Amino acid sequence: MTALIIDPNTPMRLHGYWRSSAAYRVRIAVRLKGLALEESFHALPKAEHRQDAFLALNPQGLVPALQTAQGVITQSMAIIEYLDEVFTEPRMLPADPYARAVVRGMAGIVCADVHPLNNLRVLNYLRAELGADEPRVNRWINHWISEGFQGLEALAKRHSSAQRFCFGDSATLADVCLVPQMFNARRFNCPLDAYPTLVAIDKHCRSLDAFRLAAPDLQPDAVLQ
Repeated sequence: MTALIIDPNTPMRLHGYWRSSAAYRVRIAVRLKGLALEESFHALPKAEHRQDAFLALNPQGLVPALQTAQGVITQSMAIIEYLDEVFTEPRMLPADPYARAVVRGMAGIVCADVHPLNNLRVLNYLRAELGADEPRVNRWINHWISEGFQGLEALAKRHSSAQRFCFGDSATLADVCLVPQMFNARRFNCPLDAYPTLVAIDKHCRSLDAFRLAAPDLQPDAVLQ
C-alpha cells in the first residue's frame, strides 16, 4: 500500500473494497483531484465490514468511509462533495446553480435509483429471504439498470458536448457515478446497445488515468479476494 499524505495536519484514510461501486466512485474523485489517501480494505464477502472495529468507525457497516481529522464521513456522495469543497480544483460540480443541479440529478439516477436496488445486501436478501434463484436475480439487476440508463442516456445526449463526458466538456460527479455503474452493467451482462452515448462517455473516461487507476481490478485488495 502506497500512502501520500495530503496535509500532515489533516490525515485522511479511505476505507473501501475493490468491487464496491460506491468506493469506486470515491477513488475516481480522489484521483481526479490529484490526491492520494491512505487506504484500508475490508472484504465484504468475509463480512469484515460487520466487525466491531469497523462498526465503531461506521455504525451502518458500509463502505466507503472517509476518516478525517474532524471525524468520519460516510456515504460516497457526501464524501465526494466534502472533497470537492476542501480541494476545489478541478470541480466535481459546476459553479452555475442550474448546471450543478443537472449534474446532481444525473448522478442521482445512478446513486438513488439504480445502485441501491442492485447492492450486494439487496441481492443477498432476494436470494436468502425471498428465495430468488440466479436467473431471477439477474433479471432484477438488468431491469433496474435499464430503468436508470434509459433516462441517463437521454440526459447525457442532451448535455454532453461531444460524448466525452456526461455534462459539458469536463469530468463531473455524473461521470464519477456513471463509470462504476457501467462496470456493474458489464459484470452482470446487461445489454448496452440502447445506450450509445453512455458507452462512448464511459470509454472516453476509462481512457483517462484518474478513472483507469481507480478501476476495481487494479486495487491492492483485488488479488486477495
